[in-house]
Amino acid sequence: MQRTIEIRTDDLSGEATRTLIAFHLSGMHDTSPPESVHALDLEALRHPSLSVWSAWVDGELAGVGALKALDADRGEIKSMRVDDRFRGTGVGRALLRHIVDDARRRGMSSLWLETGTTADFAPAQRLYESEGFALCGPFEDYVLDPVSVFMTRSI
Repeated sequence: MQRTIEIRTDDLSGEATRTLIAFHLSGMHDTSPPESVHALDLEALRHPSLSVWSAWVDGELAGVGALKALDADRGEIKSMRVDDRFRGTGVGRALLRHIVDDARRRGMSSLWLETGTTADFAPAQRLYESEGFALCGPFEDYVLDPVSVFMTRSI
């Protein structure tokens, strides 16, 4: 049975969203050295350069994702996380496509992202590759890091 995924702008005030973001951040700290954790906490996600969305399935929070405006032409995908109960159900792809569409509506011409290199991040890398992202070097303030992969795509 195909479940409907509803994507909403999220103001980060809901307990479910706050819990998932805290879980995401904690997981990043559990698997990466501190200097390699680029996930944003709630306060950082409230920055005016960021837009955050949440995905809902049957009234349950299924995932979150954000778009950071780097400048008028470029955006960075941040804080993509699907609740473990919804992994492999299309939630991550729906959020990613929503972010790409929003960036396109804003007139951006490219998107960028950083993700991890360990096996835990393989599904995310496959998702990004399947949606047209390609490996690239570090961008903005990122530096080469053995636990980071950088990707970009034109939109």
